Amino acid sequence: MKIAAVAVLVLLGALCPCLRAQVSTPVDILWQAAANWTGVLPCGGWDCDCVFRNSKGCCCVAVPLFQLEEVTFMHMVDLWKDLNSLNNQIQEITARRNVAFAASLTSITGCFGPFNKNVSISYCNVTLNQGYGYNQALGTFTAPRAGLYSFSYTVYSNVGAEGERIYHKVQLMKDGQVIASSWEDNREDSEDSATQTVLLQLKQGNQVYMELVLGRFVCGDTHGYNSFSGYLVYPLSDTVV
Repeated sequence: MKIAAVAVLVLLGALCPCLRAQVSTPVDILWQAAANWTGVLPCGGWDCDCVFRNSKGCCCVAVPLFQLEEVTFMHMVDLWKDLNSLNNQIQEITARRNVAFAASLTSITGCFGPFNKNVSISYCNVTLNQGYGYNQALGTFTAPRAGLYSFSYTVYSNVGAEGERIYHKVQLMKDGQVIASSWEDNREDSEDSATQTVLLQLKQGNQVYMELVLGRFVCGDTHGYNSFSGYLVYPLSDTVV
């Protein structure tokens, strides 16, 4: 009972700032205020057993403290749930953004082409394929999710000597539609190259690939200069694209 009475006095100390002495810490202030209390306790029926049973008949100070404890605990539980949910959303969004690929043609000592029809270029030397959207057998990138994508390509040809004809044309294709192209037709240079970068909004399942136009050819690329790459800039909803 003495311990319980001291506890009540400590709590009362918190309610009576006018009784605070000049002490160094908040705990000391509470103890000093409780020790200086000389009046009748404002609530009776205090006993330790009722505190641990959280009985409604306890001291008037204990009841709101228990209520505050319960509310605080529930707020902490809700906050923890919200943090876990936010973390899961961040992980999901971050994982989906890991889409990128880079590939180049294997060494060409002769020429690739000409063909009697447009031919998809298979860049078989794959150095990056995050998200596994690029199919090296077909040379096709299939968007794993809707979003804004960046694509780059380089076309290079070396015919070996001046006076020989450089005659190439490649096209960046999206589901059979020409998006961009680069071409060269001259006998002034022994080698030539071009690079382009484009941004495309894609839906999930859209396909992007490079195409060599019929009758054209690229030659003498022994260093893998002919390349094709792309990455997801940021995801979008299919309803936005």
